[in-house]
Amino acid sequence: MGIHEAGESLDGEPLPASCRVEAWKPPGIPEISEVFHARIVDYGYPTHSHDTWTVLIVDTGAIAYDLDSRPCGAVGDTVAILPPGVTHNGEPASGAPGFVKRVLYLEQSVLPVDLIGAAVDQTNIADPVLRAALSGLHEELETGADPFAASSALTLVTERITNHLRPGTPTAVPDDPTTATRLRLLLDEETAEPLTLDEVASRLGRSKPHLIRSFTAAYGVAPHAYLIGKRVERARKLLLDGVAPSDVAHRVGFYDQSHFSRHFKRHTSVPPATFAASHQR
Repeated sequence: MGIHEAGESLDGEPLPASCRVEAWKPPGIPEISEVFHARIVDYGYPTHSHDTWTVLIVDTGAIAYDLDSRPCGAVGDTVAILPPGVTHNGEPASGAPGFVKRVLYLEQSVLPVDLIGAAVDQTNIADPVLRAALSGLHEELETGADPFAASSALTLVTERITNHLRPGTPTAVPDDPTTATRLRLLLDEETAEPLTLDEVASRLGRSKPHLIRSFTAAYGVAPHAYLIGKRVERARKLLLDGVAPSDVAHRVGFYDQSHFSRHFKRHTSVPPATFAASHQR
């Protein structure tokens, strides 16, 4: 599967003028093959398949599709899971003028291969928490998500999908304060480093879900949110010491200037430049 330019269909034919497509591969997040946002009107996708897992949410309208020749549909309050290698098509559902969808194409290794059959049988998942998490992840990816934060959010999403497709999977938070402490020390010591969740899991010898659950249980905040908070605290000190806002982002570990500004404003209610100017009397 390749990345499709806006206005181009799967087979290379022009989409109707009322259709809009945006697709990209987020840097530093190898688990996500492609992010795909589309507004589709008066167009039907031909039967095809992907080498990746398709995780789909619908913001407006409704989609009708055949998955492995079985009629299915997707609407705004569900999450649709289409497994790799399984044929499907897609078009606006009967009575719907079109649809707006957001899709993550995930590498095959992100979800266990033995879930493919279950995903065909249960392509739609009604889970408001899962849908909200996916929507939040898309919003982060649109503005240039930090790889550590995006990978953490994706880990929680895939774990929840696995629990739905494989009933009986243990979901209890493990009692592992030692791991939580080790992770907190690592985040404190390397706040400004370009950490990835895969690297941290390897260094601590724990799985990514185990790390996130243990840390959240111990401190009441997810590790990526804790890391963002630490970076904002360091940024505040640098700004008050007179360091230019344009120089602060990379010094404290933010992915880029827009990522820094967005999270700084979320934590303080004002942009970095406004905060820096507030003490200059």
